[in-house]
Amino acid sequence: MSGKWGSKYVSLGAYGDSFYEYLFKMWLWGGKTDKRLKEMFDSALVAVEKHTMKTSKAGLLYFTRFPNGALDQMEHLACFAGGMYALSAPHAAQPERSMEVARNVTTTCHESYARTAYHLGPDIFNVDPSTPASTGREGHKAYLLRPEVIESYFYLWRLTKEPRYREWGCEVAQAIETYCRTPSAYSGIQNVYNNEVVHDDSMPTFFLAETLKYLFLLFAEDDVLPLDKWVFNTEAHPLPVQVP
Repeated sequence: MSGKWGSKYVSLGAYGDSFYEYLFKMWLWGGKTDKRLKEMFDSALVAVEKHTMKTSKAGLLYFTRFPNGALDQMEHLACFAGGMYALSAPHAAQPERSMEVARNVTTTCHESYARTAYHLGPDIFNVDPSTPASTGREGHKAYLLRPEVIESYFYLWRLTKEPRYREWGCEVAQAIETYCRTPSAYSGIQNVYNNEVVHDDSMPTFFLAETLKYLFLLFAEDDVLPLDKWVFNTEAHPLPVQVP
């Protein structure tokens, strides 16, 4: 290990998402006692917003890569940010602003689902005016049974009780059952814009650990794994909050 950077870009998507998530969640899990973690989280979000948070000409708030921000794209993986902002909002310097970011980026991710043939979102989508919340690139069109959008629906439902998050979650659950179920398991879809479903013959473990768990919790009562007593790690495994 040289200690040198292995990658030259910063992202809330692949390779970087869990770092930001854990700064805040470890502070929560430890009973809010480690001030260093909370300070690191707050300063990290300042940098993330400065370099990666943008609003498209179509009015969609999104997080892109830095320094590749000229590419008006957002990864499905980065859609967890809505949940992260919602969960951390009560502890933010500007709670209402943080919750507004949570709502807006989750709406952007919902739009990426709503604009496909199956109401299941692509792995990477554009946010430029010509193809807002959709994509024309072949390698980006797959739905891989990922959990991040549903994860944000779950947190925003728990923290706002706005019915749209359960309604959107219901749409996803019905779409998964309709288009992803096979005789033996559930499968991702190679192209969410094709009129004919072509499965990718793969069911990742995170579909069970995260996607289905967050769907269940979205419709469960609040006393099932309440957020003041449990913290979910990046694979949605619940950990009991430590009492100082």
